[in-house]
Amino acid sequence: MLSYRHSFHAGNHADVLKHTVQSLIISSLNEKDKPYLYLDTHAGAGRYLLSGEHAERTGEYLEGIARIWQQDDLPAELEPYIKAVKDLNPNGKLRYYPGSPLIARYLLREYDKLQLTELHSSDFPLLRGEFLKDSRARTDRADGYQQLKAKLPPLSRRGFVLIDPPYELKSDYQAVVKGIEEGYKRFSTGVYALWYPVVLRQQIKRMCKELEATGIRRILQIELGVRPDSDRFGMTASGMIVVNPPWKLEQQMKNVLPWLEKVLVPSGTGHSKVEWIVPE
Repeated sequence: MLSYRHSFHAGNHADVLKHTVQSLIISSLNEKDKPYLYLDTHAGAGRYLLSGEHAERTGEYLEGIARIWQQDDLPAELEPYIKAVKDLNPNGKLRYYPGSPLIARYLLREYDKLQLTELHSSDFPLLRGEFLKDSRARTDRADGYQQLKAKLPPLSRRGFVLIDPPYELKSDYQAVVKGIEEGYKRFSTGVYALWYPVVLRQQIKRMCKELEATGIRRILQIELGVRPDSDRFGMTASGMIVVNPPWKLEQQMKNVLPWLEKVLVPSGTGHSKVEWIVPE
């Protein structure tokens, strides 16, 4: 299908959660000198214009990044993420939002590597143009799930894989599990972070059960909701499932989620959780 464009949703509450987790994982990996590979299976365009037609039409960023990026009481856990947003908007006006590839570009070190994959015919040229002058990065127009076979394990034997499909097809909920399983077979010590939307809760429960059935250990679930679960159309929450999370991540997210819930969901209808699908 390939009709999904993230530009309609850039900077919303789901991006805030996803990029908070992403930035904390990268910061943790940066604590060791050894280089690593950052692999983004569904990278998108990289940069999103918040005054553009798509973002203006939905206005989702107004209830996401716009609510938090200049808060005076910003928790320490958000600092790497917010620094990337501010670096992209140096004049202090929120004009652009960085997708996960740009978050990674701002946070990775000069000797780390980026492998970025996108299939969409409109988004891939934008992504490629964004990284043309970055010698650390390789961009490919290819199937992101195939990269989990082709690019793993990395030469450095350290890596972080972000899997963020559009979930246009119901089969994506099974494809992500298979993708993690394939990647883990080749590279069992890597960090894998899977983003998911909560549209129907049963889909997420089924996906978690399938992950549990893989036999993989150390699978952490992080979720932030803005409305109660519903059988009506629309995303009510989103989450990140992290395989081999850095040891600090569980506590970091327990620290920051109450603040995010308070600021992003002032109505009080939100929820958040950090729990293990499979422990050690």
